Amino acid sequence: MIKSAILFILAGLAEIGGGYLIWLWLREGKHFVVGVTGGIILVLYGIIPTLQDYPAFGRVYAAYGGIFVVLSLLWGWGIDKKKPDRYDWIGALIALAGAAIIIWMPR
Repeated sequence: MIKSAILFILAGLAEIGGGYLIWLWLREGKHFVVGVTGGIILVLYGIIPTLQDYPAFGRVYAAYGGIFVVLSLLWGWGIDKKKPDRYDWIGALIALAGAAIIIWMPR
């Protein structure tokens, strides 16, 4: 379970970080190297979930979605200084509950 959580967090940081660098390049006029670096990080994001031990691609990505929601709110709060409100956190908790059900319920 620890390995799974670490991989979900790494995937989230890679997706958000890579996307953010591309955002900076295209939306805020940063140097193209920033965008290329973001693209490379996004490729790593595509690789990281394959290291999960779960056999079902769809379930891994669906469960990852809950983690992504929380990490996106934290990224926005820490990097963009946009503090999530209570509805953001309620939605994030619902997403996390769904992710836990999808990935950890016995089948």
